[in-house]
Amino acid sequence: MLYEFLIDNRDELISRCQFKVAQRFSPQESPEEIQHGIPLFLDQLIKTLQIERTPEPLQSRKVSGPAGGGNGALSEIGEGATQHGRELLKRGFTVDQVVHAYGDLCQAISDLAFERGMPFEIDEYRTLNRCLDNAIASAVTEFQYQHNFSTASQHAQEWNQRLGFLAHELRNHLTTATLALSILKGGEVGLTGATGDVLERSLRGLRSLIDRSLAEVRMTAEAPLYSQLFSLADFITEVKIASVLEAQFRGCTFNVSAVDRQLAVEADRDLLFSALSNLLQNAFKFTHRQSEVSLNAYAVGARVLIDVQDHCGGLPPGFVEQMFQPFTQGSEDRSGVGLGLSIARRSIEANHGTLRVRDIPGSGCVFTIDLPRHTLLQSSTIVSL
Repeated sequence: MLYEFLIDNRDELISRCQFKVAQRFSPQESPEEIQHGIPLFLDQLIKTLQIERTPEPLQSRKVSGPAGGGNGALSEIGEGATQHGRELLKRGFTVDQVVHAYGDLCQAISDLAFERGMPFEIDEYRTLNRCLDNAIASAVTEFQYQHNFSTASQHAQEWNQRLGFLAHELRNHLTTATLALSILKGGEVGLTGATGDVLERSLRGLRSLIDRSLAEVRMTAEAPLYSQLFSLADFITEVKIASVLEAQFRGCTFNVSAVDRQLAVEADRDLLFSALSNLLQNAFKFTHRQSEVSLNAYAVGARVLIDVQDHCGGLPPGFVEQMFQPFTQGSEDRSGVGLGLSIARRSIEANHGTLRVRDIPGSGCVFTIDLPRHTLLQSSTIVSL
């Protein structure tokens, strides 16, 4: 009988399962999960088979659970497998490895029975399959539940952190603007003086934070893009008009080169505008005073490139690889929350483009937006290349 075979060969079956598990792991990893999951399941399987040989075979359902699952999680096998799935997740296993652990035992039983020439009854194989089915279902269900819960908790923590940074920066700008406005209302200083500059700087900071937040919300929510074909020259002109005052306020020169009137791009104009504005705001913020920030848009083959170059003095060693990560700031100027470049890259990638940076040591850096090229042949005709 199968339960007698399992009792007599319990250690051999566990050893074979350990060997199979070990083959799927590197030498640094440990197949310790087998010590809790498979031995316990084997004991419960043996108990089930023994009960099915008694005058009350249906009592075995308390151990194994019914066929097809049902309330299987309330059975001994269901409870053990649930704990097994929870422990595997904590140890960093994948859901595939959860299933394989039980599959290894089934294979080990079949192989050893064949080697020993041990025949089993059809009903015994059905019991084995039922027990395996319920164990796998319970283990995988718990594994997935815990995984989803852990992921949701991590996402919630990340969002709370982002909201905390955002609220902190908004409050700082708003407090400064409110104080500046109170002083201006007293009539003792003029709007064009230093206090007026403080008010303007705070309002610009608020606008920048809100623009970036709106762009991130659209990207995170995977909102549909409103792609359209439009003139690159007109777009660059619009960006220039919106950025000139920022350059003046930061005390730097803003140079925008002429753009071929035939060039066009296809993109979500608002997202692209937000991304390019982020790059320019960063350039104005970090470039040395009285230096130059340049904006150049041109075509190379089938691509349109938009370069933003500053004179910040170059990037810190090794910073290029991490500067597009959220909340990353590589300067002593900690105004802002370190999300601008991350949002900009995601916005550009959503428009089938790329964003990269080139460091010029001792001088500055060049951010390049790379998009598919289109050509405007006439005022009403745009041709894709």
